[in-house]
Amino acid sequence: MEEKFLRKLAAGVVLGDGAMGTQLYERGVYINRNYDHLNLTDSHLIKAVHREYIEAGAEIIETNTFGANPQKLAKFGFSEEAFAINQAGAEIARRCADEAAGVLVAGSMGPMGKPIAPVGTISEEEACAAFGLQAQGLLAGKVDLFILETFVDLQEIRLAVRALRRLTELPIVACMTINETGQTIYGISPEEIARELSALPVQVIGLNCSTGPQTILEGIVRMRGETDLPLAAFPNAGEPEMVESRILYLSTPEYFAEYTKRMIQNGVQFVGGCCGTTPRHIRFMASAVRALYPASEKQEVLVSTARESKLEAVEVELAPRAQRSPLGQMLDDAAFPVSCELNPPRSSSVDKILQQVRLLQKAGMNVVNIPDGPRASARMSPMILAHIITRETGMEAILHYACRDRNILGMQSDLLGAGALGLRNILAVTGDPPKLGDYPMATAVFDVDAIGLLRIADHLNHSRDLAGKPITHPTAFFLGAGFNPGAIDLALEVDRLHQKIEAGAEYILTQPVFDSEKLLAALNKAGNIEVPVFVGILPLASYRNAEFFQNEVPGMDVPLAIRERMRAASEQSKEHGMAEGVAIARESLAAVKDYVQGAYIMPPLSKVELAVETAAILPGHRDMAEVSRLLADEEPMKKGA
Repeated sequence: MEEKFLRKLAAGVVLGDGAMGTQLYERGVYINRNYDHLNLTDSHLIKAVHREYIEAGAEIIETNTFGANPQKLAKFGFSEEAFAINQAGAEIARRCADEAAGVLVAGSMGPMGKPIAPVGTISEEEACAAFGLQAQGLLAGKVDLFILETFVDLQEIRLAVRALRRLTELPIVACMTINETGQTIYGISPEEIARELSALPVQVIGLNCSTGPQTILEGIVRMRGETDLPLAAFPNAGEPEMVESRILYLSTPEYFAEYTKRMIQNGVQFVGGCCGTTPRHIRFMASAVRALYPASEKQEVLVSTARESKLEAVEVELAPRAQRSPLGQMLDDAAFPVSCELNPPRSSSVDKILQQVRLLQKAGMNVVNIPDGPRASARMSPMILAHIITRETGMEAILHYACRDRNILGMQSDLLGAGALGLRNILAVTGDPPKLGDYPMATAVFDVDAIGLLRIADHLNHSRDLAGKPITHPTAFFLGAGFNPGAIDLALEVDRLHQKIEAGAEYILTQPVFDSEKLLAALNKAGNIEVPVFVGILPLASYRNAEFFQNEVPGMDVPLAIRERMRAASEQSKEHGMAEGVAIARESLAAVKDYVQGAYIMPPLSKVELAVETAAILPGHRDMAEVSRLLADEEPMKKGA
């Protein structure tokens, strides 16, 4: 079978098929379903699409398996069916191809859907295993070649090729995708794509998807001078638009035919369509292919040189923490900074929050923590709130930034924006899944976890973007991370702690501590971590509050003895319950303050008064009675002014 594909390439231009997903959508299969699983449940739909492309002139049809790797299928609960889905996809295409003369079957394989380590959480071994399992299913279904498509990460496509070559010598077509900037989202240029892919054991390299034929053509022109391998081009039919509640691609078949000619004139030997293309597009492309052969001399296509980065990679030395952040200066001065957590409001008003910040300042606190969608709830942007607090009060803020709601592009954009706003303290957190919050049907992203986020932010601190490309102005973040001393698997938690520090974390905030011995044991197990630790302290408001944290908040452990104390106190009165919660918090803080470098107080139900009372045992801090007197003394002066 291998010779058939290579003979086709040697004879001239080979025409592939177009989009599968677009055709399934047109047939009423909505986008909330897993299209790959249709191989097992609705094979007649897949057959109909294949046959239409063959009738339109496609010489190679791709299996309906682009997203059928175990990692992507896991989102739908189908990871255990990965082999069967791929085998069925190949068998369906094989039957359709065998009905026509000379049509071959290409096993379609796309990326994992999440970044590979070290930026993401999928290890190289896991990626290779996932690609390998998918390939085994496709081989069992008798494909003639493989198409790796829509990759943006060179390392990931290398792993896919490695997995394939462990199993087969069938031809491989390796394609990556670029955006309107003429690069991948990781900043990889077409020239670099060509050089790197040419070094792999593949037979064809190229580009697919993107924003339409023009971008793909320009990328192909730039690749042509860097490789002797045959080139493939499978562009989208432009960018999708919503027209009367339907997703439509607006590039016409006639327009596609014109660009097919231009791509062939610039050396493309394997051409087809990606998202939005239809059998009609392929029919028009077939006419263009019949009219032309690959040109021996490449036609000139104007490509903007502005897309080429003029920057040279320069290693930027990170300034000392005291120069980057007032919080860093406090730690250098051994000032034992104390932070209070303030949840963003559920409305657009910040008046109450600013009042609370000013109260905390009177009490002697010097930092506030702003969580990011705590417990997966929808609230004001923590970045905006942190900026307003800093601007209006001068209070130092630690911005929590969660991985749940943004992909890696959004993360980099947000972090650059935070730097522009002058925010310096970033706490990288993975984030609670939406099912724990008010919107359980919301989609979580989790492209990376806290470790990957720290790497991205650390790159920006060193004047590099997430792909390692240089940027003109580095950020100056003081990066932090979380640690749960009460984790069920403490060895794993400690290992992740060290990974976070290696990735760029410069201080650690712990989960709430109710058992000082447990914290000290965890710090001892972690060894000499050489970064400051802020102990998490949570003054409970009531017995009900204690039960809620114990049973409904991930990562929390409120010992039975503490809950019993809260039960007994709360039975007396609400005030007794809050007083007992503060007493327990003070005990915990007093027991560990000599072993940590700061405190992070998390008052429940936004009761900052509990945080003030808890911190009052520390030098330089006032209790609520003293704060109230100060505020009362200031009131006549305000009226006089």
